[in-house]
Amino acid sequence: MLRGLSFRIAILLTSVLALTSATGPETIVRPTKFDYTMTTLPNGLQVVFLEDHSTPIVHAALWYHVGSKDEKQGRTGFAHLFEHLMFKGSRNVRPDQHPSWITSVGGQANAFTDEDATVYWQTVPAQYLPLVLWLEADRMASLDVSEEKFKTELEVVQEERRMRFENQPFGRLPEIIFDKAFTTHPYKHQTIGSLEDLQKAPISAVREFHEIYYVPNNATLTLVGDFETKQAQALVEQYLGRVPRGKAVPRDIPKEPAPKAEQTFTVTESWPLPAVVVSHHITYDGHPDAYPLHVLAKILSDGDSSRIYRSLVYEKQIALAAFGEAKLIEHPNLFYAVAIVQPGNKPEVVLRELQGQLDRIKTEGVTAAELNRAKRQFARDYILGRDTVQQKALHLAHAVVIHNDIKTADAEFDLFQNVTVADVQRVARTYFTPESRMLLTILPRAGASSGGLPPRFEAPREGARR
Repeated sequence: MLRGLSFRIAILLTSVLALTSATGPETIVRPTKFDYTMTTLPNGLQVVFLEDHSTPIVHAALWYHVGSKDEKQGRTGFAHLFEHLMFKGSRNVRPDQHPSWITSVGGQANAFTDEDATVYWQTVPAQYLPLVLWLEADRMASLDVSEEKFKTELEVVQEERRMRFENQPFGRLPEIIFDKAFTTHPYKHQTIGSLEDLQKAPISAVREFHEIYYVPNNATLTLVGDFETKQAQALVEQYLGRVPRGKAVPRDIPKEPAPKAEQTFTVTESWPLPAVVVSHHITYDGHPDAYPLHVLAKILSDGDSSRIYRSLVYEKQIALAAFGEAKLIEHPNLFYAVAIVQPGNKPEVVLRELQGQLDRIKTEGVTAAELNRAKRQFARDYILGRDTVQQKALHLAHAVVIHNDIKTADAEFDLFQNVTVADVQRVARTYFTPESRMLLTILPRAGASSGGLPPRFEAPREGARR
């Protein structure tokens, strides 16, 4: 007989199978809403509590609302750098002692950085919640930002960049796409940043960045697990409530000017095969158009059954891989589609076919069957993506930090299910305009060695490797 987590997953999968066998979205059953409590401490720290007594563990995620988009020109890579530095010791904790203590009590701890936020998380047996809160409070209040540690972590970041970007076939693909598509907004650079910027940065600039952003009034703590909310709130106030409030956090991020004409670029890289890219500027996460854009991307470019993969790889056999994404994050970003050119084919032919697939959505729309399938996939992902305490914390914190509205942690399910065929065609016509389009061709540099295909690309969150 199934027990515990295995039993819950079996029930969820049964529900999902019922969804995927249905003929329309009306049969999709809405998951249970979160029964959370949210408060803000006097020092500005936002805290979300969600009791989950299914297992005797607690997940704590501390989100600092700072990512690579908060970096100034010439000072890139700071947010990702601090993801590492925050584990390098504070007044009462030695370097790397934080994750070591968490591991010693049977827990897990790590962190990640993206364009909009830096997140430190740990999952521990429930009785160790006070330890987690004390550790987070100590580094929030008294992180040791020394020049020696800065230089050491700079070497770590340099190696990470070589491993993930420079030495991977097609590793610089995201860097090239976003550098060409943006002119002004900091989304132009990748989260890992520029090594040149980090190498020339004085320690005073590094410390200033920390003092501005790593403060309680720029942070959200989400606790999910086996606790009583009143007791957990008292512990949070005891440890984190004593950290002094920081100064007002600046949000003077330059806006990307509206594109006025199609942009075309051709570059060379030490890659084994040509790649072609079509991108368009789109809106931000949480905008009403974001939900049909997500659906459009799933139909058009997500997976082997997507339109562009079927057309370019299976049917016409002019590409070895084809994929894309609607990158919907805190500020307006991109929809992009990529194809790796099959040897013997001309990049311009593949680029024209890729662009044609996007234009076809504008003229023909999508079918009811495609829409219903996408909705069932979203329902499946939504249900299975809320099973663990860590996943629940992720949903809640994302709603607070990125949407500035915790209610969207539940409301998005209905927003996705209410998308219509007309909505999908409307957003394609709205955003897939000639003026917003970038056409990019990346050709192999002379003497480029052969290598593997890229994984289906998602702009990576920079994660601490511990």
